Amino acid sequence: MDIISQTNRTMLFEEINPEKLDILTLVGDVKGIDSLSDEKIKEINEHLLVKSFDEFLDKFSPTVYSFYNAANQKVMYTLKKPEGIQEDCISEIPVDQNNDFLKMLFTLIDTKRSQGTTNVDFKFENLLDMISPKKVMDDIRQVRKEIHYLYGEYDQLDEGDPKKLDTGDKLNTMFEVASRNYNNVMAMLPLAIEDIKTRLLLGSNQESNESEKIQIGMLTIGEVGELKIVEAPQNSNTELMVIDENNNHELSTVFEEDYESITESPSAYVKNLVIRTFSPLPTVKTDIDIKTEVQNYNTYLEFYKDAKDEFVKTVKPLVEKLLGVKMFFDQYATKNKGMQPSLLVTNTKLDMLVKSNNIPKLSTYLNTVNSKNDFTDTVWFGIVPSLELESVGKLKVSRERFKGNEKISKQDGNTMESLSMLLDTVKDYKIQLFFSFMTEEETTFNGIATAGIDRFIDKCSVLLRKEFSEFAIPCIPNFTIIPKDKSGVVIDTRMLSTENGARLSKEKEDILKLWIEGVYVGASYVAAGIVAAYQCPEYLKESFRSVKRDYPGVRFDIEAGDNSLRAVTTMAKEISGFTNNIKDAINRRNFGFVFSSENAQLQDTDIKRITVYKARSLAMEEDGFDSIYKTQVSTYIERILRFQSGDFKYDNIVKFFSNNPSSQKSKWLNEKGFINSIIQDGDDIGYIVDEKSSLCQIDLVFNGNVKNLEVMITKGTSAIKA
Repeated sequence: MDIISQTNRTMLFEEINPEKLDILTLVGDVKGIDSLSDEKIKEINEHLLVKSFDEFLDKFSPTVYSFYNAANQKVMYTLKKPEGIQEDCISEIPVDQNNDFLKMLFTLIDTKRSQGTTNVDFKFENLLDMISPKKVMDDIRQVRKEIHYLYGEYDQLDEGDPKKLDTGDKLNTMFEVASRNYNNVMAMLPLAIEDIKTRLLLGSNQESNESEKIQIGMLTIGEVGELKIVEAPQNSNTELMVIDENNNHELSTVFEEDYESITESPSAYVKNLVIRTFSPLPTVKTDIDIKTEVQNYNTYLEFYKDAKDEFVKTVKPLVEKLLGVKMFFDQYATKNKGMQPSLLVTNTKLDMLVKSNNIPKLSTYLNTVNSKNDFTDTVWFGIVPSLELESVGKLKVSRERFKGNEKISKQDGNTMESLSMLLDTVKDYKIQLFFSFMTEEETTFNGIATAGIDRFIDKCSVLLRKEFSEFAIPCIPNFTIIPKDKSGVVIDTRMLSTENGARLSKEKEDILKLWIEGVYVGASYVAAGIVAAYQCPEYLKESFRSVKRDYPGVRFDIEAGDNSLRAVTTMAKEISGFTNNIKDAINRRNFGFVFSSENAQLQDTDIKRITVYKARSLAMEEDGFDSIYKTQVSTYIERILRFQSGDFKYDNIVKFFSNNPSSQKSKWLNEKGFINSIIQDGDDIGYIVDEKSSLCQIDLVFNGNVKNLEVMITKGTSAIKA
């Protein structure tokens, strides 16, 4: 570890935010250049390298852009900043931890993980309504509670008191969050919807959701002892008032001033809405125009539902990328941080990166970080999600008898041609590439449980028996966050005006619902995440007793023994398991990096997480495909040998492999008993020198299987001896 301190830096070949810098822009012109400067590498790291999901969100600021179309009275969303539209007509919606859609998905993942429930039994609908106006309002009420509490503290403290200043800082932060939406009509709609519902349905019983006329009164005892409720005296002030308690009146004034100073085009309705939301009214207005309010409510609700529908459709591909990055980092679930995984995001589309004029830029970058004896910035793994997979042939329908799926143009994925070009480039720099297929129902655990893995093997056939095959790692199945058939979200119900007031409709067609159409995560993110995690000795120490802290996990074979039941993913089980036929086919072919959702036990404890079933590349061997650890051990030994032999000097190679107790080979042989030993029981390492060609052939033996590694010897002044 003192020579190679990390073996898990991973490169994500994906575009996150087109408005941010990317690897091609940062590398720039490379004509006549073999290597980039240290300053340039530092600059690339500053912009593209992340070590946590929070840092990723901070650096790439994933954003959805929206604008309004007056022609069709709709809100439009796009992931690219629209050109030709004036700046003040474009709204930027940050897709971060505060976004209700993302928040809902994180909560869903955490809940499912803690329950360990399969998809068929999990109550998705209980969490999906987190993006309904009611739940958005619940979050705001919590913020309101915290603001009122802090303001009460702030007001009681003396001027200049350090605690008052600290509380002021916290209040400023909370007001900043609240005020972000003043100019965003879409963000105000849930408030308006719930505000109207609260005012109109005050006094309704929960069963009927029908309101009665309200006249606020006081309970009194009359002159002869009778009990009666009399009308409470009304405040003559017609302005918006609040209960003057705990300085709430002052707080409403603060919100009023804040709204007026920040908002570009103030609206009296929205101002009152903001104040009502954060400083509720003490009295009920009796002069509500119920018909108008009901009409407003239904208009807002329809508009919100349609806009949310469009937003979800637009943001879903981006959200699936963000979830993938989060799942990559989540796999490193260890209390003691050691070799923390890091992610270098190219932030450009793969087909752009592998164009003939751009490949030299990628090669120059990789040559700089992977072809030196400084291994700080060395890239070991890569992630390529969303590889296109042809749909299973369906009968063409000439006439639509029933309402079927709308024919929508599929999201563009990465092509096999682009992947081949990338593999051909990264093989020279010994980068193992985890790739997964388009996220859809057919590529999930359910899809594979019913249809098997043959179509994936067929798709990968063009990558077999190539120089780069051992660096290609197909990952299956993809993970389901929300299944397509359980992705309905009830937004709310339309309202009707009645003689006495208003009530929520009970008709089925008046329930407004949107369908998310399923949310999935590419298997390549989780596969690269778990492999990057187990490179760290501290991670292995949490599940295994015999771990050598000086060695990375390059030789850790997750398929061996019960290793896969100890080093589990953080993903909850999805199905009850594959059938024996499917498992037999997987075992017979030994294809790919395959995840398992099987019932399993370790020391009488049920395993409720998804585990790794196979960890193979596309390198062929007699009984199928080769284990991914063999390629990484080979790369690791070659890099250690290059470093210790001074770029493969003959005398130093001899010393490296000698039986001298201080040689590197002897040290590795003497430390075989650890889960992450570089040479384990049944392994061996040897070398043969070819004097004529100046080649040194290194034989790495893994449980009887030999893997060859060739290096070019640097000739010294003395003759080469066999």
